[in-house]
Amino acid sequence: MAGENRLRIGVVGSGRMGSGIAYMLAQAGNAVSLFDTDPASLELLPERFDSIAGLLGHDGAALRRINSSTDLATIVQKADMVVEAAPEKLELKQSLFSQFDELTPTHAILASNTSAIPIASIAKPVRDKSRVIGTHFWNPPHLIRLVEVVQSDPDSGPVIAKAMAILGGAGWTPVHLKRDIPGFVGNRMQHALKREAIALVAAGVCDAETVDTVVKMGFGGRLGVIGPLEQSDMLGLELTQNIHNVLLPDLDVTPHTQDHLNNLIAEGKLGMKTGEGFRSWTEEQADEVRNRLDNFLAEQARKMARNN
Repeated sequence: MAGENRLRIGVVGSGRMGSGIAYMLAQAGNAVSLFDTDPASLELLPERFDSIAGLLGHDGAALRRINSSTDLATIVQKADMVVEAAPEKLELKQSLFSQFDELTPTHAILASNTSAIPIASIAKPVRDKSRVIGTHFWNPPHLIRLVEVVQSDPDSGPVIAKAMAILGGAGWTPVHLKRDIPGFVGNRMQHALKREAIALVAAGVCDAETVDTVVKMGFGGRLGVIGPLEQSDMLGLELTQNIHNVLLPDLDVTPHTQDHLNNLIAEGKLGMKTGEGFRSWTEEQADEVRNRLDNFLAEQARKMARNN
């Protein structure tokens, strides 16, 4: 990995995702350049990087390997890899990848951090589609060390292998998704759970706080150490079969956004930022949740680093 750790990597988008991705890649020794159209966002980067370094207990040396610009060509024209972390809008991503196709060296890996959009759709403007892959990081990427590496083109095998080596060398656990499907693996499972959670509240089975308590205090507590299929294998597949025979016919199968969610949005109840969503929130309560999550994830990340 010594050679991989001296790559030139461009990151497009300087928000929470882009800045976390850039920090981790720079911490691994890569020369990282960060692009954003908003100069004010770039001006916030030193503060964001200092915060990340503090959470992870780093000395901040990575910051010297990161530069930034509002000129896309400056960021990507010599890049070995470009990671796009722009807003989740297909037209925007296609526009960026069209520019990557013109501006980057032909050997450069072109990666999108989309959460759900199929990679083939994003890759349409690119002539050599074999160099376009998905790299779905989780928020925040400097604390959650999983990346879903999504293969869209059948000829992308060498690109996938190189990208996984780069990401693994930067401290993430990369997993290879061999089919390009909406939402990939993690978000498909996460939003299947959210669909059922919303349905339970809408049906009056319980309130939103109860749903969250059941997940956090129940099966959620073991998900960090045993996955759902491991758990089924541990208990015996016939138990899963017996439960499915009773349960699956009764689960929610709404094929569109549920009315309960649509109604909350129509009423302006958008979550913590408006003070109410599925639950009501004061600013203090919202800050407590954010801090609790960041501190928990930071401790997990530090523990992983100590064990490696």
